[in-house]
Amino acid sequence: MSPLISLRSVGKTFFNDGYAVEVLHDVSLDIDAGEFVAIIGQSGSGKSTLMNILGCLDRPTGGEYLLDGEPVAGFDGDELAALRRRTFGFVFQSYNLIPTASARENVEVPAIYAGMPAQERQERAEALLTSLNLGDRLDHRPNQLSGGQQQRVSIARALMNGGRVILADEPTGALDSQSGKEVMALLRNMHREGHTIILITHSQEVAEEADRLIEIRDGRICSDRVRKPRDVSGQPAAKDPAGSEGAAALADISEAVRMAFRALHANFFRTVLTLLGIVIGVGSVVAMLAIGTGAQNSVLDRISAMGSDLLLVRPSMANFRGGGTMPVTLIPADADAILELPNVAFAVPEMTSTVTVRYGNIDYQTSANGTVPQFPLAKSWPVAAGEFINADDMDHHAPVAVLGQTVARTLFPNGDNPLGQYVLVDKIPFQVIGVMGEMGATAGGSDQDDTILVPLSTGGLRLFGQRNVRTITIQVEDAAAIDQTQDAIQSLLDERHRKQDTQITNMSSVREAFTATSNTMKVFLGSVAAISLLVGGIGVMNIMLVSVRERTREIGVRMATGARRRDILVQFIIEALVVSAIGGAIGVVLGFAVGYAAAAFGMPVSFTPGPVALAFACSFLTGLIFGYLPARHASHLQPAAALSAD
Repeated sequence: MSPLISLRSVGKTFFNDGYAVEVLHDVSLDIDAGEFVAIIGQSGSGKSTLMNILGCLDRPTGGEYLLDGEPVAGFDGDELAALRRRTFGFVFQSYNLIPTASARENVEVPAIYAGMPAQERQERAEALLTSLNLGDRLDHRPNQLSGGQQQRVSIARALMNGGRVILADEPTGALDSQSGKEVMALLRNMHREGHTIILITHSQEVAEEADRLIEIRDGRICSDRVRKPRDVSGQPAAKDPAGSEGAAALADISEAVRMAFRALHANFFRTVLTLLGIVIGVGSVVAMLAIGTGAQNSVLDRISAMGSDLLLVRPSMANFRGGGTMPVTLIPADADAILELPNVAFAVPEMTSTVTVRYGNIDYQTSANGTVPQFPLAKSWPVAAGEFINADDMDHHAPVAVLGQTVARTLFPNGDNPLGQYVLVDKIPFQVIGVMGEMGATAGGSDQDDTILVPLSTGGLRLFGQRNVRTITIQVEDAAAIDQTQDAIQSLLDERHRKQDTQITNMSSVREAFTATSNTMKVFLGSVAAISLLVGGIGVMNIMLVSVRERTREIGVRMATGARRRDILVQFIIEALVVSAIGGAIGVVLGFAVGYAAAAFGMPVSFTPGPVALAFACSFLTGLIFGYLPARHASHLQPAAALSAD
């Protein structure tokens, strides 16, 4: 039979700052399946380097390594990981247990990377630990176990995927004599069960437990002797547990998430500080965009109340220098002429003046607005009670009035019904026929409800004393042609007045201009908040880089137990994503809290799913981007170098 392990003229040279140090020299060695071999040598003799090469933790710089007759030299990192996962189990002097995981979770690690189902690997881990008299220590962490117990956990981990070849590096070096004897008895028992045992030690006494002793000195094998012939009769070959290789391309994601939570909890205070940057960034994005959207919607609602298909005609201020009354440029007949143009639904002229209104013993100064029956439609301002001015009122100059809510509450403070009552407007009696609905303040802060509406004809004759129309509100039938209609109206008025003494405001243009401006402001606010998110992302990168440095030995253990590069990459990326997801969720809650607090103080606030989802997605993307570099660094560590890290 061909040997299980065969080395031919293997050498290993390390390079450090340009200097070459040759550790192994022309090592040739055969180990058969089922042997119990001890490799003995003093510190610096090269025995640990030889073990790393045998266990595929490191590559030789020269010679040939055959495993089951197959050359290993051409294997890539993932193929070597598969070899370690299928063939080797490692028992280390310093145990190399993951400090944040329980005994059972430590034993499960090799099976995770082999794709073994969770239930199956849990049952196997419990069975192995129970067989090693650790059934009552399943949930204990390494710091809660003695040295001997930790080493037994390490042995159980080595057996998790079958452990065809057990590589034990100074397994008794950190143990007391009694615990050392127990560990050696376990190794001897594993040998009887068919495992190939390769024991690395500097102790002659420990080495004598093996059937074959190989002595290495200064990187060369100086002796190789068999203490007693190997008895293979009745000795079954060790096999991998059924299904241990699995079909999973990556380690169990749910297990990766659990490991991420354990790692983050182990450094709780540092994690909280890192979360703070993400929380502030996401909270700022959510709150600022909500406030910005609320302010935008508030103004747009006021513009929409006037209608985006409206044109407002006013006297031009170009030739008005102040110091007198405004020139009379618009008259009611202009509105009648505009109404004859195509695409004009209605034209509503308005006259305004400050008046004193009296009811009973209450005097109140307000503004009077002379208008026409189409006024509620033009202003999107419904009548709350009674009726509005009609065409008959216009034709007969009827002394009727419709009150705004503020005027109605002032003149009738006790809740009396104003309909049918007479009020004096500048000492002229007007009968109240209606009350307008609530409109609130304008964008400039003026109270729209502080007004009294009268027929245009009546106001011009009895109140205003002139035929000066302050505004003509025009609604177009087809909003798509509003610009052409605006040009036609301007041409008509210029021709009627023989000069350009009017100006037209297009409400759709106002809306578009304000929307563009407010969107720019929202982008600015979002950018300012995004800076906080960027700072949080840098914090994530920092904590992950520190985590990789602190857990280098753990990374080596995972690689020794079969983790591929992508498994390590995914593990650390998931940790970064967990931090970002937690920070993002807390940040969203904080953003809502700030927004509702602002709303409580009267600020317009509008929460929409888009910015919230965007902020959370950005925090997630931040974790992915800033977590990738540390994760990639971790995945490119060499197993042997990682295991030897301090």
